[in-house]
Amino acid sequence: METRFIWANLVSGDLEKTAAFYTALGFERNDNSENKEMASFSFGQSNFIINFFTEERLSKPMNGGLSISKNTNEIIFSLSADSREDVDKWVEKVKYAKGTIFSEPQNFEKGYTFGFADPDNHKFNVLYWPGM
Repeated sequence: METRFIWANLVSGDLEKTAAFYTALGFERNDNSENKEMASFSFGQSNFIINFFTEERLSKPMNGGLSISKNTNEIIFSLSADSREDVDKWVEKVKYAKGTIFSEPQNFEKGYTFGFADPDNHKFNVLYWPGM
C-alpha cells in the first residue's frame, strides 16, 4: 500500500484573515474561496496542501478535536529558500502581511533562517541551506 498524498489540517480563528495573510505571501488558493468552513493553500513545488478550517469544524472529536494552540507548538512547517537574500525577502513579505517574526534572521550551522507565525500563531521557518 502506498500513500499518494499528505496534507495538513489546521484551525483558523478567522478564515478571511488567514486567506488574506497567505495570499499576501504569494501562496495559491487551492479551494473554492466561497467555502465558509475552510481555506486551502498550495505550498512549494510539490504543492503541499495546508487546509485551514474554522474551529467549530475541527473541534468535533470525529475531526480530531483540534484547536488553536495559544502557548505551545505541535508543529513548525519549514519553507526552503534559494539564498540568504531570499530569506531576507521572506522577512519583508511576512512583515507586510502582518505576520509575527518569532525568530529573527540568523546563521544556523551552514544555513540561514528565521521564524514567523501566521495570525493564528501557526509557526513556520524559512531556511536557506546550501546544496538543498
